Amino acid sequence: MLNRHLCLARNAILALCNLLPYAGIVHADEIKVLTTGILKGSFTRIATQFESESGHKLTMSWGPSSGNSPEASPVRVRSGEQIDVLIMVNTGMDDLVRSGHFVALDRKDVTVSRIGVAVKAGHPVPDISTPSALRQALLNAKSIGYSEGASGTYVAADLLKKLGIADQVAAKSHVILGRKFVAEAVADGEVELGIQQLSELRLEPGVTVVGPLPEELQKASVVSAAVSSKARNPDAARRFLAFLSTPFATAAIRDSGLDLPVAKP
Repeated sequence: MLNRHLCLARNAILALCNLLPYAGIVHADEIKVLTTGILKGSFTRIATQFESESGHKLTMSWGPSSGNSPEASPVRVRSGEQIDVLIMVNTGMDDLVRSGHFVALDRKDVTVSRIGVAVKAGHPVPDISTPSALRQALLNAKSIGYSEGASGTYVAADLLKKLGIADQVAAKSHVILGRKFVAEAVADGEVELGIQQLSELRLEPGVTVVGPLPEELQKASVVSAAVSSKARNPDAARRFLAFLSTPFATAAIRDSGLDLPVAKP
């Protein structure tokens, strides 16, 4: 009888040990993240580390922070797409909050992005070091491309007007819609000169990043991340939001060519 009880106890312990490796999986959650392409260069590193530490699964899709294409983040949020964490340029998020289409449970600024210029790899590199040099480079280019996102909105609404060439370059300016990066259009020969966030230009090996816009004409975009009020598991989403401020995540963000936001007092 004693041997029988010992055998039953041993089997119970073995069964428990077999279940232990799966214990964390029961509570693992999928977190759907809609992010601006600004963070695409750092997201894989961040996601891999977060998943390893938390046991949760991140599903990432991305779209421009402004625009009217089906891939644009504002269009997707307004259409009711399921999103747990939204990451986009803060002014675009502000618009969605004001219109009532997005309610944030928690929100923080995670990075600052600057705009740059690129040409196809192997092509002559223009001088863009001063406003006048940039103006001449844009006039000389056979075609100019910019996104429908935050950087492209700035180019079309402000930059070209500040340079006094909006009308002169209108016929050769092209808006690159949706998820396609401007640098892809440059590498494919669709446009000769591309203007987009520096971190996004750096993702395309087929281009040469000329450099940032002159400081007098630069537009720094603050990117915010927020947990949606419709998140399926707010606690898991909050954990990811907090992870974006860890030393690992901030190092990945800086390595992709972005700046960190200035800490608020």
